Amino acid sequence: MDWCLIMDMDEDAYHICFVWPWKCSAIVHSQGPLSPKTDFRASDTTIMQTHNKSLRSCECFDLHNEIVPYNKAWSWQKSMVRKRHTLIEKDEDCSDTLIVLQHPPVYTLGSGSSEEYLNFDKLNAPFDIYRLTERGGEVTYHGPGQLVMYPILNLRHHKMDLHWYLRALEEVVIRTLFSTFSIKADRNAGFTGVWVALNVTADLSPFQHIVPCGIRNRRVGNIKGLLDESRFSNGSERNIVLHTETVQLLDVTYESLLKEFSEVFQLALQCKPMSDRELLE
Repeated sequence: MDWCLIMDMDEDAYHICFVWPWKCSAIVHSQGPLSPKTDFRASDTTIMQTHNKSLRSCECFDLHNEIVPYNKAWSWQKSMVRKRHTLIEKDEDCSDTLIVLQHPPVYTLGSGSSEEYLNFDKLNAPFDIYRLTERGGEVTYHGPGQLVMYPILNLRHHKMDLHWYLRALEEVVIRTLFSTFSIKADRNAGFTGVWVALNVTADLSPFQHIVPCGIRNRRVGNIKGLLDESRFSNGSERNIVLHTETVQLLDVTYESLLKEFSEVFQLALQCKPMSDRELLE
C-alpha cells in the first residue's frame, strides 16, 4: 500500500482523489484482473461484518516513526510472504500482518514504467531509483513524513476478490482523512485504488521531478498543508488537528489509520516492535 494525496486542480482543495501505483505482491493467494468500475460502497457489504464474529488476528509491526530503507522493507515483505506460503502449503493458518513505516527519499517505478515521466536524467537522479518487477504502474516517490502501510493478507480469510481488496484499501484512507481531519476524499473513476503512502508532513518538492503515476494536471498535497490552508482560509474552529508538531501529526494519523484498517478489514491488531531477526525467522 503506497498512499499519496493527489488533488484535482479543478476541485476544492479538500476534495481529494486517489490513484494506485500498483503494488500487490504482498497479497497471499489473490488473483483476478483489476477493474476501476467495482464500487466498494454499493457491492461490498461483506466488509462490514457483524461485531459478534470473532476478529481475525493481525500482527502490526510499528515503525511509523522510523525511516526504513526501501530495499530492506521490500526484503522483509518477501520473507514474510514466503513464510506464509509455506504454512499455507502445510494447511497451517497464520495471522495477517501490517507493517507501518517511513522511507528515506526514493523513487520507485513499475516493471513497465515509462521514463518520460522522469523530469531528470537517470544517471544524475536526485534520489535512489528502484524499478520493481513485482508491480506495474508509473513512477512515484516515497520519503520522510509519508506514512507507508504494507498489508500482507491471506484473502481466503477475507474475500477472494482483488477488486474488493482495492476498494477496501481506498476506504481506509477515505475514512481516516474525514473522521480525523474533516478532509473529504473519494474515488476517481478511471484511476483505480489509492496509495498507501499517506503524505502527512512530507516535503512535496521531490514530486516536482516526476509526473506521479503518469498523471498530469494534478497537484500533490499533504495533510499538514491542507490543514494549514483550512486554518487561514476558513478561520472557524473545526474539530481537527491544526496546531500540532510534525511528530504529533504523524502519530495522530497513524492511530487513525490503524483504527480504520482494523474496522474495514475486521481485524484485531496486535501491535509490536520488530527486528530484522524476528522478521526473517
